Parts: sequence; C-alpha cells; structure tokens
Amino acid sequence: MSESGTTPAARFTLDPAFAIGDVHPRVYGSFVEHLGRCVYTGVYEPGHPAADADGLRQDVLELVRELGVTTVRYPGGNFVSGYRWEDSVGPREERPTRLDLAWRTTETNEFGLREFMDFCAKTGIEPMMAVNLGTRGVEDALRLLEYANHPDGTELSDRRVAHGDKEPYGIKMWCLGNEMDGPWQIGHKTAEEYGRLAAETARAMRMIEPDLELVACGSSGSGIETFAAWEATVLEATYDLVDHISLHAYYEEIDGDRDSFLASAVDLEHFIEAVVATCDHVGARLKSKKRINLSCDEWNVWYQKRPNPHQVEDWQVAPRLLEDVYSVTDAVVFGSLLIALLRHADRVTAASLAQLVNVIAPIMTEPGGPAWRQTTFYPFAQASAYGRGRVLRVEVDSPTYPTARFGDVPLLHATAVTDEETGAVTVFAVNRGQTRALPLTIDLRGLGAHTLAEHLVLADSDPEATNTADRPDRVTPHSATGTTVSDGVLHAELEPLSWNMIRLTSRQD
Repeated sequence: MSESGTTPAARFTLDPAFAIGDVHPRVYGSFVEHLGRCVYTGVYEPGHPAADADGLRQDVLELVRELGVTTVRYPGGNFVSGYRWEDSVGPREERPTRLDLAWRTTETNEFGLREFMDFCAKTGIEPMMAVNLGTRGVEDALRLLEYANHPDGTELSDRRVAHGDKEPYGIKMWCLGNEMDGPWQIGHKTAEEYGRLAAETARAMRMIEPDLELVACGSSGSGIETFAAWEATVLEATYDLVDHISLHAYYEEIDGDRDSFLASAVDLEHFIEAVVATCDHVGARLKSKKRINLSCDEWNVWYQKRPNPHQVEDWQVAPRLLEDVYSVTDAVVFGSLLIALLRHADRVTAASLAQLVNVIAPIMTEPGGPAWRQTTFYPFAQASAYGRGRVLRVEVDSPTYPTARFGDVPLLHATAVTDEETGAVTVFAVNRGQTRALPLTIDLRGLGAHTLAEHLVLADSDPEATNTADRPDRVTPHSATGTTVSDGVLHAELEPLSWNMIRLTSRQD
C-alpha cells in the first residue's frame, strides 16, 4: 500500500501477438460419480415433480445447460475401481444391488450406463468414460468398449441393441483407471504395475478403435510422496499409447489461513508446470516428437478436514456425503483456479470440475424439492460462456501481499480470452485482497478499438455469504460501476475479495 492507505494499481497489456493457445472446449468439463447424492436425488430422481419419463430431473438439466458443461467424466472417481459395468445395463429390475467399497455405501445400479448416456444426450454433453483398472483390467475394458461403441453383430454390441440402443454410443475419451497412486484406491498399484497395465489396456483398446483419446492416471495430488516420479514411470510405459495424463487438485482453507487459501492457484499453476516438465522430459528421453497434454479431471475447493454435519451410517443408499456449502470466498478461489487452467491452455486440454451436483458441486438439490446454484456456479458459467477462443498472455504488474505458504503473492490474478472471429475480448480477474479495492489498468491498444460491454462482479460485504434452498439468490453477480475504456486503455476498480468478468467488444470505425 502507499502511504495514503490506498492500494497501488495493478496493470497489464494485451496484444494478440502474444498468445498462449486456444481454449479446448473440454476444459469446461465436470464429473458425475456414484458418490453421495450426485446421482440419486441429484441428476436422477424418479417421482420428483420435475422428473422426466426417464427419471432425470429437468430442473437440474436446465441448470447443467446454463452452467455450460461440455464433458462429464463417469462413473468415477474411486467408485470406478470396483465398478462392474455389466451391472448397470439392461432392465433395471434385473440389475443387482452391490456394496460400494470406495464410499462404504450400497449401489442399486438403478442409474447406469444407459441412463448416463441419456443424460449426456439431453444436455448436449460429451461423455468421458473411465474403466476399472483396480479390480479388473484389460479384458473388462475391451468388453465395455465393445458394448458401448461397436455398431452390432457381436455378442456385446447386440446386447446393447437388445437393451434399446441401436446406435453405438461413440465414446471417444477414456480414462485408464482412477488415482491408482493412492493407497486408498481399490486395487492400488505401484507406478511400475500401473504403467504396464495401462499400456496393455491402451494397446488393446486401440486394436478396436485406433483413434480413441486415452488418459493415463497421473498423481492424485502434488503433495503425494510419489509425485513426479509416478508420472515419469507411467509415461515411460505409456507415452506412445496415451494422449493425456491426469492431475487432481483440491484446495481448502486450513487453520484460518485465508491469505494462503486465496493464493491456492499459485500451487495449481506450479503443479501444472511440474507435470508439463515431467511429460516433456520423458518425451525427450524417448526421442519422441509427440506431446502429452494434461487432463485436470478433478479440481475444486473441497473441505476435507471438516466433519460431515449429516449423520451417515455404513452401507446406506445415497447418503449425504461431501455436501460442501460454498461461500463468496470459496467462489473467488474457485474462479482463480479456473484462471490458472486457462493460463495453461496450451497444455491443459481437458478438465473436470468435481463434481456436478450435491457433492462438492455448483448445483444443489433437495429430494422432492428445489435445485439451486451455489456461489461457484457463476464463475464457471461465465467462463464457459465467454472464455472461448484464444488465451492471451497476461503478465501482471501487481502489488503483492504476504502468505504463510507461498510467500509474497500478487493481489491480481488474471487471464484474457479473445474471439478471433468477432474481435471480442473477455478478461477474468480476481482481487485476492480482503479489505481494499484494487485499481486495474489494462492497455488494449494492441487489440484495436474496443468498447466496454459489461463488467460483472461476484463479491459481497459478507465474505461468508452463501446460497441455500431458503435463499437461493443470496449471492449473485452484479454490475460494476466506474469501469471505462478511453484511448485504448481500460480503467476499473476491482472490489475486495472479488471475481470479475470484463467483456469488451470490437468497435469497427
């Protein structure tokens, strides 16, 4: 701060000659796992007043469309490592009920693969399927692929046709297991064990469909002991057989250290860059010209250290698990994590917000009752709607603040995306400062003439404010005041602890 007590301005310059890469639509993906109430009384609730003939909640489908989700990863998550896909197809009344060891719940299989594909069709979402490499392996992956994608004329493809789906599902993106580095995972493996299994599974799946896009399991967190060594070993075995390696990243406020929590994206950006470096090192060792991209297929704010406020017993069906209620502060951190993904658009070509409904989710529901938007809904929806195009390089000159975990961190975290067809530019920016507004100056002269379309803000005088079933619109974006564009320079003031979307349209003189 200056001696007068005001915060010095943050600034950066935008120029189309300095770009990072194009945003892949899959960056705006999400995740549906058979965990808690994500599926049952989340996306699927027969008998609900808003349910369609297939049991899907139309009020939830409307919010999913509004959210702008492009892909959904399914069916897990930890759940997939014990998944028996054949339990989830065919007549519902014939499907078996099983124990789910991952979450110590009971799975009825009432919602299965066909219902998931129906959900995708009704929302315009691309499915991203995971195979079980925990309790199963190569043969099971091949059987699922044949059932899902082969047109007809074989035992498994004809079984799908008999189940009512004449046309193949055409699933292109497949995850080779989930978090196999984690000791909590059913069928946990060493890097050498998993690398060999993933390679053999990938090789066999490509014998059926050579053009599949395959994701190898990377580390389940940057803090796990085997991080980086795991990626290197797995990629040594799979480099020429897969297209992506995954990374999973969750953040929460710990011991009241809000300053560090607000800087969580510093860790995510370091995580991404470390995985990229490992991928490229392995590629160089193998003398390969291929480039492995990243699938950040689990990311979010998740309060893992908080006790569950709901009483849950083992082996319940769809208990209330991981139903975090997100505040304005959480939404600002969430938006900053989105910015981190966009700032690495050249290598992060897929991402899955974990999860979609009820379980650490932007959408909440009540059984038989309403559905509503959490605070984190808005940054994601705005980014998906307007963060399409080419990401421009943003090098901020910003005042900093001290954090216990990351040292001095810029108050401003920002990125910008330009639509090369229309010339429109969208800036996404977070002010990490908790008490003071942050003046912002953006030099736009390299982009040509632009006018301000809108500046929307998510902020509140109460940083703990949340949306609930009783007050679903307690926190919503509002228009900023005082933002101007003059002589090719934008001037704005970012409210304390805020997520900002600033849209600019090209002016044709």
